[in-house]
Amino acid sequence: MTDTGDPRKPTILQSLIWPEQGICTERDLYLRLRGPAGFQEDAHRVVLREGGRLGFDTWFNLFNLGKWRRHCDLKDLTLRLEGMGEIAVAVIMPLSERSWERVAEQVITLEPGKGMDLDLSHVFAETAANAVLFFEITALGPAELTGAHWMTTQAPLRTPDLMLSITTFKREAAVERTVARFEDYIKASGMAGRIRMSVVDNGQSADIPASDHVTLIPNENLGGAGGFSRGLLAAKDSGATHCLFMDDDASIHMESLTRTWTFLAYATDPATAIAGAMINATHRWAIWENGAVFFKRCNPLHMATDLRDLHETVDMELDTTPEPDPNFYGGWWYFAFPVNEVKHQPFPFFVRGDDVSFSLVHDFNMVTLNGVVSYQDSFTDKESPLTWYLDLRSHMAHHLSLERMEIGRWGCWSIALMFFLRNLPRMHYETLTGINMALEDVTRGPDFFDANADMAARRGDFKALTKIEAWEESPAHLRRAEISNEREDPPNVVLRHLMKPILNGHLIPFYSRLGRKIVLSAENRGKLGHVWGAAEITYLSGDRQKCYTVRHSKAALWRETLRFVRASRAFLAAYPALLQDWRSGYETCTGEPYWRAKLGLKETPATSPEPAAPS
Repeated sequence: MTDTGDPRKPTILQSLIWPEQGICTERDLYLRLRGPAGFQEDAHRVVLREGGRLGFDTWFNLFNLGKWRRHCDLKDLTLRLEGMGEIAVAVIMPLSERSWERVAEQVITLEPGKGMDLDLSHVFAETAANAVLFFEITALGPAELTGAHWMTTQAPLRTPDLMLSITTFKREAAVERTVARFEDYIKASGMAGRIRMSVVDNGQSADIPASDHVTLIPNENLGGAGGFSRGLLAAKDSGATHCLFMDDDASIHMESLTRTWTFLAYATDPATAIAGAMINATHRWAIWENGAVFFKRCNPLHMATDLRDLHETVDMELDTTPEPDPNFYGGWWYFAFPVNEVKHQPFPFFVRGDDVSFSLVHDFNMVTLNGVVSYQDSFTDKESPLTWYLDLRSHMAHHLSLERMEIGRWGCWSIALMFFLRNLPRMHYETLTGINMALEDVTRGPDFFDANADMAARRGDFKALTKIEAWEESPAHLRRAEISNEREDPPNVVLRHLMKPILNGHLIPFYSRLGRKIVLSAENRGKLGHVWGAAEITYLSGDRQKCYTVRHSKAALWRETLRFVRASRAFLAAYPALLQDWRSGYETCTGEPYWRAKLGLKETPATSPEPAAPS
């Protein structure tokens, strides 16, 4: 154990992330207290009395040794503790399929303003390549902990110039709060000159004053694809080495930015990209997605991992350390990547699918980092005929446009069939219309996407279409915690098997009178197993303040089924020529000249090379 007078001047790799009002206050995701111990949120300190225990065996504050060894060739490590009082500190190393190791135990006395360092470099002699670290302390008398840092004397390989690119449309309050938080972060973090932000304002309505750290870019509304394309070009034109796509509400701990920048500075592979996780704001203790894989559909990874559970958390981290699936992708709520490795701009999907396509077409070295996460509103509440339309057309486009993703005409068509069959028993007939429109538009080829990059006509179509599947205010009786006909579990297996061949009653006369009337909460909205045997379903939003009701209709079913058959025949017949159109059109529509012309920008200006590593 040494004090901070060590002449090697170690560099901080990772500092603590604390619970934060407005972001997440689930304390056990950050630190665990036992015995006489208390957390003071505003001062970011833990006060302990004799016997009080404090653990950082949490997702936000463990240290993923395996990822730092694998991607950054880390060879030495130090844990620095700051605070006051006599404590016992232990560092634990969870390992995959093995007993966990206690790699260090010391009794130390912390002095105010003077950090104490615990050398952990001996852990690199451990043969296990996949391991994480966390520490815990026990107070031997009155004590405080005010900070902790994982550090190294190893020099970084580069000094990234990281530009955050946020795209916003008519969300003035949200983006202004994000900018204000970012400005405060820059002032306090010492990252000025290393991280900056551009706000691409598709609505041209945000009131954001210019500063040394933030640039406002008014932009035509070509959706997220157009906004992020504009942000990527701004990053490239300004000489940024890395770009970070992020949502305008930016519900992240700002320390995530420092972790991202530092990992990129040390990464041995210049193509390293960081994919942030996502958590549903309704349940802030559960992972919604920690990266995802695409093949015919989007498959979120580690969904429902309970971050309050240490073993689930460790298992997830150990599972994410090896090389990911070739079809791994990162969502654009938080995605950092090297500008020099970009060969394709986003495809003009408007929204939905541009992030999947961008990941699949590039050979990034994808990494997830613990604690780097964005909190998002429930995706199930956002589901609508328009989102199903957008999802289907992008899903099919990925397989049509990228040669390595080709699955043949029947494989590609089966995606549309899966979308259709999933919504049929749910009686979402307006969504079935949207699915048919998507299949028809994909068959029109990439030129349709180019001509409709602003989605103005289609947005108008869906505004006129969506009457029944539109949220409206819930009546008082649906806002109660208990509703007599709310279905919380799927019906028995016999009923489910009986209902599937008859398409949930669509082949039975007078079924609208025979089927049940049920209510489904937001968490069960997307669960197909819950709908069997129902002829009327009322869906509730996450806060139960909004609802809509769908009802059995044979006329609507056959109308949309016949349209789907016609659209399917056209797609299957056109497939060989369509495949070539999509591949050539994708190259054109993801080219830099295409987007510069689309956005009314000049040709590429000269850019500076990637900054060298600090001396």
